[in-house]
Amino acid sequence: MRVRTALLREMGAPPPYAESRPLEIAEVELDPPGSGELLIRVGAAGLCHSDLSVIDGSRPRVMPMALGHEAAGEVVETGGGVSAFAPGDHVVLAFVPACGDCPPCRAGRAALCEPGAAANAAGTLLGGERRLRHPDLGPLNHHLGVSAFSDHIVVSEASAVKVDPELPFELAALFGCAVLTGVGAAVNAARIEAGQRVVVFGLGGVGLSALLGAVLQEAATIVAVDVMVAKLELARELGATHAVGAGPGALAEILDLTGGGADHAIETVGSAGVLADAYAATRRGGTTTTVGLPDPSQMLTIPAVSLVAEERTLRGSYLGSSVPARDIPRFVDLHREGRLPVERLLTHRLALDEVNEGFDRLASGAAVRQAIVFA
Repeated sequence: MRVRTALLREMGAPPPYAESRPLEIAEVELDPPGSGELLIRVGAAGLCHSDLSVIDGSRPRVMPMALGHEAAGEVVETGGGVSAFAPGDHVVLAFVPACGDCPPCRAGRAALCEPGAAANAAGTLLGGERRLRHPDLGPLNHHLGVSAFSDHIVVSEASAVKVDPELPFELAALFGCAVLTGVGAAVNAARIEAGQRVVVFGLGGVGLSALLGAVLQEAATIVAVDVMVAKLELARELGATHAVGAGPGALAEILDLTGGGADHAIETVGSAGVLADAYAATRRGGTTTTVGLPDPSQMLTIPAVSLVAEERTLRGSYLGSSVPARDIPRFVDLHREGRLPVERLLTHRLALDEVNEGFDRLASGAAVRQAIVFA
């Protein structure tokens, strides 16, 4: 079938993207689903910094690529061997397809699925196939097994999680990345406990989701850090006890507000410098959890002795250290109970043709989460 997709031919186009137009809205051919695959009508797709980092080249991927990884939609058709899904099911898509059989998957660490990581790096679906074809460029690479900026997509069933069909697509999409990563970092990775002191660096969709996770876990002190005043104000509305403008003097203020340092720091910016500040913002015995994805050339410098002498912990968290099939329904239920106000994260709705302008908004910090909403 013919579909419209946001195609990235090459990385590194200069901003503003409304002028350089790195994403081309192209008509391409989508093959039907193969064994273990689903044809999805995309309802909505979120714009994420992980997409932006491919556009600007700081997170290299194989080109040309149909971009987008945070999405929700409806199953239209199933391939051979699929029994867990049927046409009409509403699904959220996770950006790591979990095979369920490799050592990390068997250990309950689906985010580290080895075949899933290999497929994502190669630009294929979990089974090694590419289902999108351009009339001139030939097969297109898939972004993280999803390629969400398309009106229809084919994905591995291992990328999909069924959700309540009453949840609007533009909210459901956020559970596949922003919520899964941020709330997961607070709940699954940091394992924040009631009464603890927490600081969150970066207040985009993932950072504010981490803040919501800290509120959910009943942290006593939650310090939100960002350069954008509007995001600091939103963080207060969502439960932050303190808001600190990033910059000189911020670390001293954080240490003062947390009585000498936080029990947990969560870094979502994707900067080695910010990660070093997050580590310095914790107390003896504190934990720093990072979900940001800095350019591979960035190196981190911390006092090595502090890891032992002060029993500090520094850990990474990919996909919120989540198991999507377990955590997406759990987080959706918490949203329905009013305990995860995810709707507050969605600041803009746009059409597919406005995707380049959307990435300008994201790059400038003028948006929290934006969703392309398909008719």
